[in-house]
Amino acid sequence: MIADFNAAHGAPGSSCSSGKGKNAAAGSVSLTNAIEVEHIVKKYGDFTAVDDVSFDVKEEEIFGLLGPNGAGKSTLIRMMTTLIPITAGTARIAGHDVQKDPEAVRRVIGVIPQALTSDLDLTLEENLNIYAKLYDVPARKRKQAIDELLELVDLTKWRHAQTKTLSGGMRRRLEIARGLVHSPRIFFLDEPTTGLDPVSRVAVWEMLSNIKKNRQLTILITTHYMDEADRLCDRIAIVDHGKLVALDTPAALKANVPGSNVIEAQFDNTPADWEQRLHSLSGVTSVQHVGACMYRILTSNGSRTTTELVEMAVQAGVPVKSLSVQNTTLDDVFVHYTGRQLRDELVKAYGFVMPPRPGLQP
Repeated sequence: MIADFNAAHGAPGSSCSSGKGKNAAAGSVSLTNAIEVEHIVKKYGDFTAVDDVSFDVKEEEIFGLLGPNGAGKSTLIRMMTTLIPITAGTARIAGHDVQKDPEAVRRVIGVIPQALTSDLDLTLEENLNIYAKLYDVPARKRKQAIDELLELVDLTKWRHAQTKTLSGGMRRRLEIARGLVHSPRIFFLDEPTTGLDPVSRVAVWEMLSNIKKNRQLTILITTHYMDEADRLCDRIAIVDHGKLVALDTPAALKANVPGSNVIEAQFDNTPADWEQRLHSLSGVTSVQHVGACMYRILTSNGSRTTTELVEMAVQAGVPVKSLSVQNTTLDDVFVHYTGRQLRDELVKAYGFVMPPRPGLQP
């Protein structure tokens, strides 16, 4: 499995083991944009997974693709990292066309897929050593690189432990170290903290920020966690149903949402016209009913709206179960641009279907 995964990601084999010529010089290219995507499309039959998406990622930027499961984020990464063919459009990584020169692209990127793929029966050091060899890291540099990476991800004391003894967060840190073993310039991470506990998620965020700073990396991550995108990313592209619906810094995206404050309030026994009454409060720009008599109210004047809301509830005899006021969040940004909350839905898997094995036909 390791060999198959790395072959797909450009780990040197029979076709790319020399490290000479134009591919060896790829690391010396200096560009303003590390990634350029122009009108990229991916279709599986009649289904369009990615629909005319364009963006660029500046060098040494942390760029986020934010959207729900099934939005097309992973498909975008798989096209940019040469794993699946592009139906239409162009993607350039460090100046190399993904379709015309995939080998050069693989030489300058590191890829961490959503699934954990390190060999569980090997030690941490053995896992890193195998990948270093697959990426043609010279023997004299291999140990130094592994030592530095284990220190960087705070796993030095476990270097001789079997990978299966690690927690989920520690395994994710190992995967990140593994993706950096050949010193890539551009780092792709697909849902890097999915399945991790809150403490481990924060640890991964801090580690990624530190890695980016120390290694001058360009990082592209996909995520469906609002707080992750807000905390990590210099700029965010919101993707929904295969389309790019917004792109800017987290602060600018939030500034574009009408209303500077968000009131979350839960009531008991609300009348049928309660949402309309909330709309009538001073400064209110939108009201979202999120279920169980809970409402999210965007307003340009949080304190005044809150006062009027409480007075209205008292006069109407509607008990207020909970009430909070906060600044606009990326949740509100997503609702503003898509018309609904960030959802986590199951989608039909299109594309590749495993052919039947010989001899198993009825």
